[in-house]
Amino acid sequence: MAADEHYDELETRDPEARRAQQMEALRAQIAHAKAKTDFFAALLADIAPQDITDQKSLATLPVTRKPDIARAQEAAPPFGGLAARDAGHAPQVFMSPGPVYEPGGGRPDYGRFARCLWAAGMRPGDLIHNTFAYHLTPAGAMVENSAHAMGCSVFPGGVGNTEIQVQAIGRLRPRGYVGTPSFLRILVEKGDEMGVDMSSLQCGVVGAEALTPAVRDLLSARGIEVTNSYGTADIGLIAYETSARDGMLVDEGILFELVEPNGTEPVAEGEVGEIVVSTFNSVYPLIRYGTGDLSQLLPGRSPCGRSNTRIRGWMGRADQSAKFKGMFVHASNVMELAARHPEIKKARLVLENPDSVDQMTLKVAVSEARNGLAAEIEQSIQNVLKLRGAVAIVEAGDLPDDGRVIDDARKLD
Repeated sequence: MAADEHYDELETRDPEARRAQQMEALRAQIAHAKAKTDFFAALLADIAPQDITDQKSLATLPVTRKPDIARAQEAAPPFGGLAARDAGHAPQVFMSPGPVYEPGGGRPDYGRFARCLWAAGMRPGDLIHNTFAYHLTPAGAMVENSAHAMGCSVFPGGVGNTEIQVQAIGRLRPRGYVGTPSFLRILVEKGDEMGVDMSSLQCGVVGAEALTPAVRDLLSARGIEVTNSYGTADIGLIAYETSARDGMLVDEGILFELVEPNGTEPVAEGEVGEIVVSTFNSVYPLIRYGTGDLSQLLPGRSPCGRSNTRIRGWMGRADQSAKFKGMFVHASNVMELAARHPEIKKARLVLENPDSVDQMTLKVAVSEARNGLAAEIEQSIQNVLKLRGAVAIVEAGDLPDDGRVIDDARKLD
């Protein structure tokens, strides 16, 4: 194991000491949130912070989910009373699907991605090619802020402009990559086509979509070792892969739980549950925030020497939703699409990944398949989902009567 394998001493502390320290920090966070935010002052009015001492007492607190925040923000824009009143102005304001708005910036490593960049092999002085989006959603800015905090330079590639990004890699010679695994594969293949030397890329942190074994192997054969990461717009980093490649390690900067999907009580050992996170962010204090994402705990300690909880990774959604190219797609979005076109009688959004490339197809049964209808529906997909997708007009009998409008048929191998 390399001498600088670990980012700091927090990663190897005794698990019981970690839990005790986090519970102490949580009690302080509850008191802070009650005193400084309107949302938690009302939600936790009957909660005494000093009474939250263990998992049993923690489970008595309500779980806040994205629809709760969306409703609060609609009533009291911009942040619904969740941001601390004395935090000052937000240097950045982001929007994630919902829509939900989050304050960003202003503090080094505010999204806590430095730890995961370090685990992937990036070090102070490295140049990182960052292809997460810099507009609307916070992923690009979060990563850049964390990279700066650990002493790295960043090329803000963002999404798209494939040929220009390949040229930049050939000229600037970055060592690290951050973005989706599929876009890294596209960049490497475009580099081959253009005759550009991409060999400077040695390590990467990927996320926002599945990292399939086939894509990992393809990149590894090119000398690029990538590690997986999992985070959300509101929380930042939640878990990340290490050199051990044995599941994902929970980040040190959060208190992590697995609860019954859409519930509040912890799941039994070994069961799949919904990821619930409490943060120690004083500007935007989220306490028992239900992500809607499912995962499962892994037993034992990581061979990499880090002692925190390990999870299997992202295992789907607790509600009828899916993540596609870094954006959540909800059943309500599909219903909105169908409502825009009176001809649509039934709709089902199908997600697939042939050749490890994510594809979206909206299958619709219509009353009249007139000329130009499919193109009009494709434009609605772009307008509603902010994503590109194909349209397939099918017979009503071809769409199952199972109540589902999103069919995530993507395979991980």
